[in-house]
Amino acid sequence: MELNTKLVRENIRIAFTSIKSHLLRTILTILIIAFGIMALVGILTAIDAVESSLNENFAMMGSNTFNIQNRGLRVHIGGKQTNPVNYREISFSEAMEFKEQFDFPAKVSVFTYGTGTATIKYGSEKTNPNISVMGTDENYVFTSGQEIAKGRTFTPNELHFGNHVVIIGNDIVKALFKKNEEPLGKIISVGAGKYRVIGVLKERGSSIGFSGDRSCLVPIANVRQYFSSPNMNYQISVMVPDPSKMQAAIGEATGLFRKIRKDRLGNDDSFAILKSDNIANMLIGLTSKLQIGATIIGLITLLGAAIGLMNIMLVSVTDRTREIGIRKAVGAKSHTIRNQFLAEAIVIAQAGGLLGIFAGVLIGNVVSYFTESPFIVPWLWVVLGVLLCFVVALLSGIIPATKAARLDPIESLRYE
Repeated sequence: MELNTKLVRENIRIAFTSIKSHLLRTILTILIIAFGIMALVGILTAIDAVESSLNENFAMMGSNTFNIQNRGLRVHIGGKQTNPVNYREISFSEAMEFKEQFDFPAKVSVFTYGTGTATIKYGSEKTNPNISVMGTDENYVFTSGQEIAKGRTFTPNELHFGNHVVIIGNDIVKALFKKNEEPLGKIISVGAGKYRVIGVLKERGSSIGFSGDRSCLVPIANVRQYFSSPNMNYQISVMVPDPSKMQAAIGEATGLFRKIRKDRLGNDDSFAILKSDNIANMLIGLTSKLQIGATIIGLITLLGAAIGLMNIMLVSVTDRTREIGIRKAVGAKSHTIRNQFLAEAIVIAQAGGLLGIFAGVLIGNVVSYFTESPFIVPWLWVVLGVLLCFVVALLSGIIPATKAARLDPIESLRYE
């Protein structure tokens, strides 16, 4: 056992000595291997970051929440596009009738979009014209997965009379109250109207555009009066306390809303029901094609690296023919010579692999930074990268190592 350990150490020492004597071509081979591993690990790390961001953003609405709306989901990937089915608008009376009659144990909220280009002002400060104004009820904050950081939600009287009160997102607070002023109770301008701030939403971030930080919520009756538009459309959000009862809730909601919309028996629904986790799973499923592409790119590059590594090892055998003859003349066995060259190939491949893994993780987490996801270390792909480099080393080194092991010592000593 001790003798085998000494042989392994000696082979590794000789490998490093040989690498130093052929430094330039060794560095080029290491860089080729590193590029292949970097492409593989980097793209797959970026995909993991995107998946994490999708899960986090769609989790904002909650896996136990579904929406009833008048159009399906639009999916546009590459040159392929899935156009949603558009139905007639959901009226205020239909939405409120559903809220009143839906007796399933769940929270129901009705909301509508007033505008997405509002400018909010306070004193001499104002926001960019990219603020969303939404008309909501008392349950919207909960069904949308948001939280009140300061203040309160709307009272029944404020909702009934459509009072000029507003709950604002964190980005609006930062833009208007730069001197750490207390926003609660302040009067701000939302479009052409004056509103009193009664609440501030907890900050959630704005990765891939799903955020409440640039939104302000006002009573739904207020939006109907001051941000009205022809054929105004409303949406319904339902949050079920027990996720295991989600399908039962969707079934009951579908039956009730078909009755409210007067959908005839045998006809399709005149509305769409969307679940947040279904949307996330569908989008995440599309990343499998990217994973396949990344794997193909990485394997093709690694194939080139394997050829380069085999070439450098064959050249090394030719350059060290006399050295091999001397080693055999003093008693070195064929398997010792073979293991020495295999060790050299493994050292070069693992050096390239470690460099590629490090670069790949950094590049992949650039995407993580822009999607505001946590720093990701894809341990599965790291282990896979190390194993791939080991396989590349064995496949590339076995032919040169076998050639070196089979050299005739007499012929090797006479080699010039």
